Amino acid sequence: MNAQLEKGIDIRGGLTSEEVEQRLNDGRFNYQEDANAKSIKQIIRDNLLTFFNLINAVLAGLIIFVVSFKNLFFLGIVICNTAIGIFQEIRAKKTLDKLSLITASKVTVRRNHKSEKISVDDVVLDDIMLLTTGNQICADSVVRQGTLEVNESLISGESDIIVKRPGDHLFSGSFVVSGQAAVQVEHVGEDNFAFKIMSEARKLKKHSSELQRSINIILKIISILIVPLGAGLFASQYFISEAAFADSVVNMVAAVLGMIPEGLVLLTSIALAVGVIHLGKRQVLVHELFCIETLARVDVLCLDKTGTLTEGTMKVEDLILLEENVPAEEIIGNIMHSLQDDNATFMAMKEHFPEYQNYRAVHTIPFSSARKYSGVSFEGKGTYIMGAYEFMFPQEDSFLRQKIDMHTSKGIRVLVLAHSPAMAEGTGLPEHLKACAIILLSDVIRSDAKETLRYFAERDVRLMVISGDNPATVANIARKAGLNGADAYVDATKLKTKKEIQEAVEKYQVFGRVTPEQKKEIVLALKKAKHTVAMTGDGVNDVLALKEADCSIAMAAGSDAAKNCSNLVLLDSNFGSMPYIVREGRRVINNIQSAASLFLVKTIFSLILTIMSLLISASYPFIPIQLSIISMWAVGIPTFVLSLEPNFNRVSGSFLKNVLQNALTGALTIVLEIICITAFCRLFETSVSVRSTMCVLTTGITSLYMIRKVYPLESVLRKVIYYMMFFLFLVSLLLVPDMLNMVDIKFREIIVVLGLVLFTPHIIDTIYEILNYGKRGYRKIASYFRNRKRQNSAAPKVLP
Repeated sequence: MNAQLEKGIDIRGGLTSEEVEQRLNDGRFNYQEDANAKSIKQIIRDNLLTFFNLINAVLAGLIIFVVSFKNLFFLGIVICNTAIGIFQEIRAKKTLDKLSLITASKVTVRRNHKSEKISVDDVVLDDIMLLTTGNQICADSVVRQGTLEVNESLISGESDIIVKRPGDHLFSGSFVVSGQAAVQVEHVGEDNFAFKIMSEARKLKKHSSELQRSINIILKIISILIVPLGAGLFASQYFISEAAFADSVVNMVAAVLGMIPEGLVLLTSIALAVGVIHLGKRQVLVHELFCIETLARVDVLCLDKTGTLTEGTMKVEDLILLEENVPAEEIIGNIMHSLQDDNATFMAMKEHFPEYQNYRAVHTIPFSSARKYSGVSFEGKGTYIMGAYEFMFPQEDSFLRQKIDMHTSKGIRVLVLAHSPAMAEGTGLPEHLKACAIILLSDVIRSDAKETLRYFAERDVRLMVISGDNPATVANIARKAGLNGADAYVDATKLKTKKEIQEAVEKYQVFGRVTPEQKKEIVLALKKAKHTVAMTGDGVNDVLALKEADCSIAMAAGSDAAKNCSNLVLLDSNFGSMPYIVREGRRVINNIQSAASLFLVKTIFSLILTIMSLLISASYPFIPIQLSIISMWAVGIPTFVLSLEPNFNRVSGSFLKNVLQNALTGALTIVLEIICITAFCRLFETSVSVRSTMCVLTTGITSLYMIRKVYPLESVLRKVIYYMMFFLFLVSLLLVPDMLNMVDIKFREIIVVLGLVLFTPHIIDTIYEILNYGKRGYRKIASYFRNRKRQNSAAPKVLP
């Protein structure tokens, strides 16, 4: 609810329990329903009320109307499929809900003169929130005490850092870059930006999914064709071929059922849901389902040094004075007391140096990842600045530069302590700054870093380290951690243009002194070069890059802003989980791709046969129960079992093109066989039931052959599934021939079927190679026209 900001709230004490209770009763709290989360009711509705389920219901009604009950077998499969889909999606939802509670955003508020952490949903109007570096602002507020530097890029799209002082307004959805402040909430719930921005932070991040787009294209085409083709086939059978009404209905239902790829949608949903559950068991929260596909396609992984190669902790190695009689420890101790930074460097310094309180601070400059320094102005002492040498001294001192480089080349991080007699203003550097000491720090390298980096190197994933630290230091740490090509590093301060960044990403593995804006530009440059980019990060300085990456991974121990805009959150902040995450992504998508090939074989051959039946006014060669049996043994069961099999090859190329090559191979083989059988049956004037029996045998065996084509028999599981499905298919035909409308066929028909079956593998291989040749030819032609277009655009324009 919207309300006027109450002026009499005590900043030091905050709201009382009674005041909080009153606001909760009035509905003036900050509950924001996650627009991306589905309720159980929505899951059930979305799985039941689909276009294809409606078609199936109509087809079932027609079958009941013509009293052909045995052909209702498909309805049982549809019901099972829908039930399995609902069960798995609800299971995945429950897993996600549990994980979401662990990583739910919290905010510190002041109530009853005490500070306490509460959920952002429990913030009420006029609450006094205590914000610090890394917090995402969850409700529109007014700064009452302190100063903040805020990034409003999630709202405005601009990444400029804005200073907020007492009286200034803060917009929810933005995040704190540095500083500390007590702020008073002025809007809650639907009336503030949080209602729109916090729930849309992930929507803003969503990228187009190749898998989702391809499946939507398939479903759209089938949805457009299925009704007119079904109606046309019925009219052709009943009015032109003068078949009985019941036979016309059964043939039409069989054709339409064959075109529906309900198993494809089900398998995709199940595979993704199971992937979410598996990742959840490894303490990985998935914000966006289809990001699992992006993971499978990743070929560049950008790492932030802190929390990935290193543990995120540091230790002070030494303090070296550059001038005599400088009380460096006392100065640093006073700086530590005056600043409230909470990054790894500050914590290491605070742990090493004793805290002093004998200087009076009159102005502070909090650390910012954009500035790379912090500082304090002390009364009667001037200003002391501590940070990265390059950002503090644009005009380099060659002697000091050499001294710093000597340490950074060994993997030591160097901070400079500098002094100016002038008092600082704002966040800028004071004049007459002079270095007086250097502080040496080292990162603690993760014990599992080498193994993790080796995994990616062996699996064709390029690794890049992007850090705000000195490039030589970062390169040395990367080298110790086992990164190949760590010696190829660059100082990002020397990359002034987007073109220079574009060229650098192809040459260097390690980037140092990178600003948040440059991190984003590096990711964009990699994407422009047609790479699929994953980005890991945990701080506010990573947010811009995380938003632009194809797949973003945040650490739970990191900032709210990083977690809210990422596709995945590592709840245990363990980078060692990354190999498993990528493997799971590859397993899911590779298996969906393989299964989709088999599902679409039936869809494509049914589509072609329906059109052929319309053109030549022939009866459709199958009845519904025959197609159901073929689908069950040759597609449904084997793909369901094999979709759980490990398959960790990197996914590349277009999902649709990869799937269609296999699907077309099987479908065209079946169509050619049915054309041969139809021609034979017309020549010898055999009955419709004989033709149907021959078509079922050849189609079933060819569909089973396609299992071997899509899933090469490289494992024991694949061999067992392949031969078992063959056995069960043949047993089904022998046990219930009457139900399947199978009849005894003569010796000549047996010879034709055997001939087609024996030639099937050769037909499959020939069609596959023809399609492969056509694909290569298309690529050459497309490449030729692209090059011509590029040459024409590069040619100088001649003015008349």
